[in-house]
Amino acid sequence: MDRQFDQIVILTGAGISAESGVATFRDADGLWEGHDPMAVATPEAFARDPELVYRFYNARREQLHTVKPNPAHRALADLARQSRATVTLITQNVDDLHERGGSAAVYHMHGELMQMRCLHCGHTGAAPNTFDGGTACPTCHQQGGLRPDIVWFGEIPYYMDEIDAVLSHCDLFVAIGTSGAVYPAAGFVQVARAAGAYTLEINRDPSDVSGLFHECRRGLAGEMVPQWVAELLLSESPTRG
Repeated sequence: MDRQFDQIVILTGAGISAESGVATFRDADGLWEGHDPMAVATPEAFARDPELVYRFYNARREQLHTVKPNPAHRALADLARQSRATVTLITQNVDDLHERGGSAAVYHMHGELMQMRCLHCGHTGAAPNTFDGGTACPTCHQQGGLRPDIVWFGEIPYYMDEIDAVLSHCDLFVAIGTSGAVYPAAGFVQVARAAGAYTLEINRDPSDVSGLFHECRRGLAGEMVPQWVAELLLSESPTRG
């Protein structure tokens, strides 16, 4: 990629974390880790059966302690530190592997598994490994209002104003490990292209929106992303060639 960029926006999806052992959002049978997503990932499900939702997310939180960042996570952190360009990292993932891989600033548009939010007072903060309806909010001290700080079906993703702003001014947009099936993220490539950005998809398999990208690279993120980052950083070197 022999071109200079000033504003790079990177979107990551389930594929990058799957290589670390994090289960993807939906398995081939349409279930989410054995559960119907509508039973554990909607405000209505939480109101109907909060204990099931608590158990599900407590188990997911515990599972995060068994996985580690992979070379793709670490390469993106290296890019942000070493590139002459401004790099904005957006993820659809709710895990903390980007942060553990060294990324200092990440837009978690679908929320964060390691955070909780109080429906009574609006407090947000770090979640303990396990919590439930009997856990008191550390701010208002009421019970029964804490929920995972996750964007559920039917809710508006976080940081959309900030994301729209960076997409509208980027000159390189890269999607890594995304399915292209979940909106609004699936439409980011169109926003970036309308802004005149070059667009690149790095994915094991074609996504639902692969045809909208200028370039597609196929392979595992853990192999392809470090290779792409090294290539981009080399192109920025004043001694290249």
